[in-house]
Amino acid sequence: MNIQEMAKRLLIAEKNKQTIDPLTDTFPGISVDDAYNIQLQQIQEKVANGAVIVGKKIGLTSNVMQNMFDVNEPDYGHLLDEMLYVDGETVPLDELIQPKLEFEIAFVLKKDLKGPGVTVLDVIEATDYIAPAFEVIDSRIKDWKICFEDTVADNGSSARAIIGGKPMRLEDVDLQHIGMVVYKNGEYLDSAAGAAVMGNPARAVAWLANALGKYDISLHAGEIVLSGALSAAVPIENGDTFTAEFAHIGTVSATFH
Repeated sequence: MNIQEMAKRLLIAEKNKQTIDPLTDTFPGISVDDAYNIQLQQIQEKVANGAVIVGKKIGLTSNVMQNMFDVNEPDYGHLLDEMLYVDGETVPLDELIQPKLEFEIAFVLKKDLKGPGVTVLDVIEATDYIAPAFEVIDSRIKDWKICFEDTVADNGSSARAIIGGKPMRLEDVDLQHIGMVVYKNGEYLDSAAGAAVMGNPARAVAWLANALGKYDISLHAGEIVLSGALSAAVPIENGDTFTAEFAHIGTVSATFH
């Protein structure tokens, strides 16, 4: 099994906007460790070509997302500067393949975090502020026919991130009970609360720091961490505008064309 070859397949799929068969079909023996190494190979290639790592995303943290993809543990991916958009911007769809949108709470760190042994209290102490966020997920795997190893290898199926709202210190909010209401094209779509993410989004960030520690990777001061979707991902169509309103931390919105 060639890690570099599999990474290259995914990079070419992303560049050409053409999906490939699941890696778990093509290489049935692929392990989770293999998948994370495939992800890292792609990130290293992009960084070598000028991209900058600005944070991480945590995926599959809520029951609804785990049920959607039939998995029972979270995963993570890397956020690069070229993936970030500003609140209210129009995000081009022609760069994506089969995008879906997730609604999340973003953590911005003021201290490094490195596992093992990172606790929720460590996360609270290391967080500068939180803000509402969208994550655009996209799969380079045909028809979203993904197993856990497929999405891990594919950078956690991440594609874009939009950070909005007003920066809010953690001590000023109750993370578990932050309510969220989502609107699509001005009409109510969904609602959820922070507790949907592993009971508390800070717990997801602690999980991430400890998971990264296994690969000797640290979360760094200044990085953004998307802590996981509060509700199910929804398909994006041309012309859609989404707005998510969060109690205390404001709104995030984006239009897709």
